[in-house]
Amino acid sequence: MKENLKAMAQLHQRQQQQPYNSIPTSANSTSNIPHRSISIFNPTGLIILLSLVVILGVFSPWIGLPVSLFTGTGWSELKWREYTLDQAVQTVAKNGTVIICAVSQPYLPFLNNWLISITKQKHQDQVLIIAEDYATLYKVNKRWPGHAVLIPPVPDLQTAHRFGSQGFFNFTSRRPRHLLQILELGYQVMYNDVDMVWLADPFSFFKGDYDIYFTDDMTAVKPLNHSNSLPPPGKKGRTYICSCMIFLRPTSRAKLVMKKWIEELEMQPWSRTAKTNDQPAFNWALNKTADQVVYISRMKHGGKKQKENMLLFITITL
Repeated sequence: MKENLKAMAQLHQRQQQQPYNSIPTSANSTSNIPHRSISIFNPTGLIILLSLVVILGVFSPWIGLPVSLFTGTGWSELKWREYTLDQAVQTVAKNGTVIICAVSQPYLPFLNNWLISITKQKHQDQVLIIAEDYATLYKVNKRWPGHAVLIPPVPDLQTAHRFGSQGFFNFTSRRPRHLLQILELGYQVMYNDVDMVWLADPFSFFKGDYDIYFTDDMTAVKPLNHSNSLPPPGKKGRTYICSCMIFLRPTSRAKLVMKKWIEELEMQPWSRTAKTNDQPAFNWALNKTADQVVYISRMKHGGKKQKENMLLFITITL
């Protein structure tokens, strides 16, 4: 009996020592073939690596990978790229009102100066900056989160454009579309050029059931009880209302003027012979809708002889 147990134990040990392999081996077994490694520094490795990058770059939006891996854009910047006008207006509006300007990177010093003057009047929290390039969008929101938004498409505004140039026209002609979008969202909106500063709070003048408030480039300062009809047209058959400061209520009539302004810009595009800008089209829009819209023109910008209590804005001309 002991001999049988000893023999079984030896048999069991031999079975444990024999490795299990369900695939029969032969003289040509893969164990005899040397393994080849692929280095990323040889041509084959570089091609494979490049192919993976291209594949991931193409399919990353579909599989949820961050685009910033391939664009160099940070997470915070991606957030502002997706920031919409609707979200921005909801963020900054106070009492249903938002103050906007449109700025590209070359004009950031003007923006800073303008904001200082608004801060003195305690309206800075209502300011929304329409960034006309990504550099401005990122820079403003980095220092002042939520107060800048970019409305596509992005124009080519990496350099400052001279007044009368096609670039300047392309920049200013976007203005009525921005204003109309905000009116469609149901907000009152005040637009300012940034080459001005506030010397007083203009909101005390925005009273009454008027659709649009604006400044007159031609006439002297008007008394508070002046007529609100448009001033007489000039030599070119239209008025000379300034589009540098506009306050709009979200009425159907104010929207009508913005739509007419857009239409006039499309009818009078920039050309080398007619180096126009947005302001003539704005005046034609006002003139052609004068019988349908209630206007008020209380303020005039600039000028040295104006009464101090009526001088609300100074426009800086370069």
